[in-house]
Amino acid sequence: MLSGLLFAIDDADDRPGRLTATLPFAGVTLIEYQARLLVAAGAAQIIIVVARLTPELLGAIARIAQRGAVVDTVRSAVEAAEKLHPLSRLVVLADGLITTEDMIALVLRDGGQDALVVVPEAGAEPGLERVGGQMAWSGVARLDPRRVAEVAALPRDYDLQSTLLRMAAQARATHILLPADAEKAGHGIVHRAEALDARGRAVVARLVSGRRSWFDRYILAPVARLALPRLVERAVPAHVAGGAGAGLGLLGLALIVFGFPAMGLIVAVLGTLGLGLGETLAGLRDEQGAARGHSAAIAGLAALAIAALGWHYYHALAEEVAPILALMLIILGILAERAGLYRFRRRWWASPPAYLLVILPLALLGAGLWGLALASIYAIVTLASAIETLRAQV
Repeated sequence: MLSGLLFAIDDADDRPGRLTATLPFAGVTLIEYQARLLVAAGAAQIIIVVARLTPELLGAIARIAQRGAVVDTVRSAVEAAEKLHPLSRLVVLADGLITTEDMIALVLRDGGQDALVVVPEAGAEPGLERVGGQMAWSGVARLDPRRVAEVAALPRDYDLQSTLLRMAAQARATHILLPADAEKAGHGIVHRAEALDARGRAVVARLVSGRRSWFDRYILAPVARLALPRLVERAVPAHVAGGAGAGLGLLGLALIVFGFPAMGLIVAVLGTLGLGLGETLAGLRDEQGAARGHSAAIAGLAALAIAALGWHYYHALAEEVAPILALMLIILGILAERAGLYRFRRRWWASPPAYLLVILPLALLGAGLWGLALASIYAIVTLASAIETLRAQV
């Protein structure tokens, strides 16, 4: 069983009376973001060490519990030792730590002895705790639960986080050097709201840049990197961004039906971008139902746009093959999406909005019917590759 140990004790340097753990970060609070990483790694239990329970912290704890993990708050090592299962693996994240899922995976890569992710002491940021060997702790550790019990046997006024590090160092914990690109991805311990906001932008940018679909990576991601930090800063709800996208999508459908297929496709693609921003915002805020709804809306908008194109070319050009091509593309697209499991997805595979982009250049040239045929071939190739990929996994 994997357990996580988080800390919500220190106040922000530039926000007196406000815990660093409850500062806004990437659409949620920092401690919610930390808990999300641990739950994604498989943590079934989250223990939060607190000095006081503020309204912001109580709200964050309630939202963390909605992700399915058991959440316990403790005030001392004794209480933490009582909550921990003795056979669990324990991941410790420092108070004020910003990190990524890659760092959690790095520290969990082997299930051996205690491990500390470290940086050379000479180049360490001020405030990082030294752990010997001219190294400083970078905020992530994998520890044996016995370390918590050892701290519990000491006087209660010992600082839990620092003493855990001392105990791990005395137990000859393995040192894992922080990867060179981790800081660029936003990794670090921060106790200032301004610095937290800057690193949050880096984490959001990395989140949208890591998408596997080429449309998401090369079309949606640049838009998201510009828009998301502003949307998050202004606390814009996901449904507002998604609603704007849906409105553009409906306008695009109307333009296609009334005889402007190229312009309608452009507006429909913009609509999928708005829905994509809404989906990303919902994901950042752990609104899983809304995220799934936006994803379904993107697929639905693409299917309706393709159906509208088939209808338009059938009535405007008397091309009887147009609705057949449109229907075939929709069916092939559905099958390709079903077969293209995310963890096996290749970047060049099609996605619902990608079909619209394939059709668009030919629609601009007045050959939209050929665009439907080309998109259908793209769907066939994607489906064939997805099936062969799945067969290789059996």
